[in-house]
Amino acid sequence: MFNAVSILVGLLLLPGCVYVDLLSGGGPLQEITLSGKGDAKVLLVDISGMLDTQKETGLLEQPSLPARLKEELEIAQEDDQVKGLILRINTPGGTVTASDILYHEILEFKKSKKIPVVTAMMDIATSGGYYVAMASDRIFAHPSTITGSIGVIMVTANAQGLLEKIGVQPTAIVSGPKKGMGSPFQPLKEEERAIFQSVIDTLYGRFLSVVETGRPNLSKEPIRKLADGRIYTADLAKQEGLIDQIGYLDEAIAWVKEEAGLDTAQVVTYRRGRGRGNANVYSSFDPPTIGPIGLPRIDSGSLLRTLSNGTPNVMYLWMP
Repeated sequence: MFNAVSILVGLLLLPGCVYVDLLSGGGPLQEITLSGKGDAKVLLVDISGMLDTQKETGLLEQPSLPARLKEELEIAQEDDQVKGLILRINTPGGTVTASDILYHEILEFKKSKKIPVVTAMMDIATSGGYYVAMASDRIFAHPSTITGSIGVIMVTANAQGLLEKIGVQPTAIVSGPKKGMGSPFQPLKEEERAIFQSVIDTLYGRFLSVVETGRPNLSKEPIRKLADGRIYTADLAKQEGLIDQIGYLDEAIAWVKEEAGLDTAQVVTYRRGRGRGNANVYSSFDPPTIGPIGLPRIDSGSLLRTLSNGTPNVMYLWMP
């Protein structure tokens, strides 16, 4: 009879699968030096994947992204040698609340620590990812970065037709006529659509205010014209004033060091478990996963939960 260990070993031996260090994802956060030297430190924080408030699940349970960010910032807050912060952002966005929590925590850290904070955008930094970037003092985008998608989207599903085909008739007993609005078991009425639109408009207004604060070079009307949901290449984002500079991660690091008045500094990050050899500023520190080589780790938990439980969810998310 196969047990769990036998199955796991078998999976690891399958052609095309990666080796996983099962012990590397747990325990307290530890500091790892990625580059540089000296006593002063510049902390690199990863904000990647879908932004939501759910815990990471898998072989080893990980804290949610907001919880992990807060933990990292608390460690940096107590370390007098941390003189700068880099936000390495690579995300299409996520839930409104997760995006706002991340933004808020970075702002609070800046108020108390008073060190320069720079965003380094990687592949994509759209919608909620752009929202979080507004907490930084300067925004760098990689030459091939896609950013923008400033706006709000509500994701829901209507399964009424499918259920009718298989002979299922859902019934809901509600306390008021609007209690079940947005249910996947019935079409969305125009009055209900208007209510949802008012919620989306309010959250959209909050997004615009955050951009107005984070991009003082732009006034309200130009921001509104740019914030119609479209995406931008790095060149166009720079031209429109949505970012400050096109450059690589090394250039973002150099900017932080210059702003902090540092000639030399270590670039460090925090991760759980044993140290990883040959780490550098482009190293990924995601929780361990099992999967075929070449397939990226896809975290669409928020989206899948929305579609599976039928609850409408408003998101700062680029979702073409």
